[in-house]
Amino acid sequence: MISVEGLKVEFGVKPLFADASFVINDRDRIALVGKNGAGKSTLLKILCRQQKPTAGNVSVPADCRIGYLPQVMILQDETTVRQEAQKAFADITRMKERLEKMNQELAERTDYESEGYLALIEKYTTEHDRYLMLGAENYEAEIERTLMGLGFLRTDFDRPTSEFSGGWRMRIELAKILLQKPDVLLLDEPTNHLDIESIQWLEQFLAQSSSAVVLVSHDRAFINNVSNRTLEISCGQIIDYKVKYNEYVVLRRERREQQLRAYENQQKEVADMKDFIERFRYKATKAVQVQQKIRQLEKIVPIEIDEVDNSAMHLKFPPCLRSGDYPVICDEVRKDYGAHTVFDHVTLTIKRGEKVAFVGKNGEGKSTLVKCIMGEIPFTGELKIGHNIQIGYFAQNQAQLLDESLTVFQTIDNVAKGDIRLRINDILGAFMFGGEESDKKVKVLSGGERSRLAMIRLLLEPVNLLILDEPTNHLDMPSKDVLKEAIKAFDGTAIIVSHDREFLDGLVTKVYEFGGGKVREHLGGIYDFLQAKKISELSELGKTNGSTNRLYDQYKPSVQPVQAVCTDSTKQVYSTETISKALSYAEHKERQKRKNRAEKAVKESEAKIEKMEARLKELDDLLMVPENASDMVLVTEYTQTKQALDEEVERWEKLSEELELIQNQ
Repeated sequence: MISVEGLKVEFGVKPLFADASFVINDRDRIALVGKNGAGKSTLLKILCRQQKPTAGNVSVPADCRIGYLPQVMILQDETTVRQEAQKAFADITRMKERLEKMNQELAERTDYESEGYLALIEKYTTEHDRYLMLGAENYEAEIERTLMGLGFLRTDFDRPTSEFSGGWRMRIELAKILLQKPDVLLLDEPTNHLDIESIQWLEQFLAQSSSAVVLVSHDRAFINNVSNRTLEISCGQIIDYKVKYNEYVVLRRERREQQLRAYENQQKEVADMKDFIERFRYKATKAVQVQQKIRQLEKIVPIEIDEVDNSAMHLKFPPCLRSGDYPVICDEVRKDYGAHTVFDHVTLTIKRGEKVAFVGKNGEGKSTLVKCIMGEIPFTGELKIGHNIQIGYFAQNQAQLLDESLTVFQTIDNVAKGDIRLRINDILGAFMFGGEESDKKVKVLSGGERSRLAMIRLLLEPVNLLILDEPTNHLDMPSKDVLKEAIKAFDGTAIIVSHDREFLDGLVTKVYEFGGGKVREHLGGIYDFLQAKKISELSELGKTNGSTNRLYDQYKPSVQPVQAVCTDSTKQVYSTETISKALSYAEHKERQKRKNRAEKAVKESEAKIEKMEARLKELDDLLMVPENASDMVLVTEYTQTKQALDEEVERWEKLSEELELIQNQ
């Protein structure tokens, strides 16, 4: 689909990467990895032709549509959420306008037998068929499904985009790109502004999508669940691993061990040569051998080793004062903004040394409760902060409070105390401020770099209650591992607001779920919480009883009581209430039959999709073999299977919608 040959990108003396060649195929799910600054975002910009490489070629077919989500983009504020999402269907909207114009012309003209009229009918028919083929009649439903999958409510659709935060507006942009159904999706950190539910929805969407995907993300669980191939930018090269992320990690470790052994052997060989040269440099009888060794030494190409994984480094918080047994106690806490209640009846107790997570959809009150704990906003109810508590708080705007006149090193040097001052350079290196980066002024740092610097600064302050609001948004995986290990070893108490499952896994022992104006406590880790949440969702069969009662109310007759008489010798009288209950039961039974039929149809469709996807993968592997590339039988079968798969996926979507409607009745 997209072919990259001999790609080279230079910023300064040393190139980001050189001589890079690879191909992006249909249905590839590529995780693009590498340390910050390696060139991941640059490569995405080159693939979508927003930036030109120093050398090399990127070949994109003329009919290939590319959707690109950058980390930072200019957002529009003049429309509603729905209107902004509708821009994804601009082509369809223009087509609809053309059809309406042609239809109006057909209605007004009376020259029915003329060539012009017949040509207009033919043009209208062709355009209308194409309009229907594109699924134009269902695009409103697609918009609603995608927006709701990314966390929006129906009540949000007609709100101006200017009322939403930058994170929510980025979700709108992501929705527009997904709705366009491009052939290739280039996503640069799409999960930074998504909560756990939205990330899971995006995982499922990408798994079912027919688009190829190239993905940059620091969410380890997300990229592992999505990817089937990994491209790594390392040591100025792009290495292609034909495996998903977790398998790549194992292969990379083995590769690095091989590099280390080769490097050590080369160093030993170089040392032996230098020793020989030094020992016999001034011996006339060894002059020829010495010159040979010098020439050999000059020809040796140094073996480069992949960047060291800084996650092996351990960072410890400085010792802190012992706090009271209960750092935070909430009793019937409530917060209102005007007529809107964010949450009420919040009652919780956080014990000393606990690591807890605040999770839930954006806008459900996680950061609001943190601000209540910090004493930044008023509330009702009782909230006690324990004895001898020293709070360390990291929020997104924390980065804006840094002194812009200082360098990166000075910013950390000013807060570091004791022995940790001797390790400032190591700490900065672990968070991607190694070497010359530590001499940069804060004022020239990007938003992400400032956030990382603010995080390091916080880690060095002696506190016993740590509150972190989305701390991993701008950290790469090695830096996240450093932070995670530091929090695990922290002997104080930690409250972490995060959507990053991998980061929370093994770190927290209690989860507080925010939703519907309530805060619910779940004991256990983040995956225990997710598993329990799925079970609770499946157990919502109590809704069936509610729907039965609604059916009874709906079909309860309003006529006067009547009598129904049995035909046997014993006459039995049935009341109107008994008859209406029978009607209600029959209605419920019929609904259950329709539900069972719908579920069966969905399962059968899923089985067909799975079978066709498996066959496509087999054909893909066969066509990758050079001698099969021109085998028209295989090519034809591949084309037909792919078309049938697309049709079956559309059928599955309709069946799923019908099932959802039945379940919600």
